[in-house]
Amino acid sequence: MARQGNNGWDRSAGAWIDSQGERGDFSREFILDRAMLARVGVPRGRVLDIGCGEGRFCRVLSGMGHAVTGLEPTQGLLARARALDPDGDYIAGAAEALPFATESFELVVFYLTLIDIADIDGAIAEATRVLRPGGQLLIANINPFCSAGAWQKDGQGRSTAFALDRYLEERAEWAAWAGIEIRNWHRPMARYMQLLLGAGLQLVHFDEPAPHGGPAERVEKYTRVPWFHVMEWAKPEPVASVAPMPI
Repeated sequence: MARQGNNGWDRSAGAWIDSQGERGDFSREFILDRAMLARVGVPRGRVLDIGCGEGRFCRVLSGMGHAVTGLEPTQGLLARARALDPDGDYIAGAAEALPFATESFELVVFYLTLIDIADIDGAIAEATRVLRPGGQLLIANINPFCSAGAWQKDGQGRSTAFALDRYLEERAEWAAWAGIEIRNWHRPMARYMQLLLGAGLQLVHFDEPAPHGGPAERVEKYTRVPWFHVMEWAKPEPVASVAPMPI
């Protein structure tokens, strides 16, 4: 999770660690990990996981042979990542000011972290800066129409419909579950797309993955409404200049 300021992550770090384990929560284990790993590909260079949290996805990638650096601003999560993976490369830092040289990585990952970042403009610009030409920017995010909505319940507490409101209004709101209380950002999809396109990136993959297992009651929630999307963006190779033909 890439985090900054008073957004709840410092006080929620312990509960977050307890909620994840080695396989992650339901959304990671049964929806997003498989979709993300299908786009990662074979090891071919350096990988940066922006907002790596307790380092679980870094450990997954490292186990596949990738050379991974995890960046995390929350000290409790960073300490946990280092404790679980003493040989790993985990660095304190913020998405909006990456402490890396330009064009340092072949793959940059935002795994459910863009919703935590207030300065989204700075984060996208920095991720693009440290990405090498020909490299990938891989994003898993909550679908904006989900972050702008909520389930309606009947008298027995059953979900009857998903209500959407204030979709076009960019805003931060607090969310709480399982002892975790954090601030997430809702932004319309156009905000993300315009930033990524404006950074000169090219969209090469988009998906709204469905669950592929897990408890039936959890599967229903994530199939009635596609809760997440996965995007892969490429940084183009520079176009070689062609000398003009002599007249």
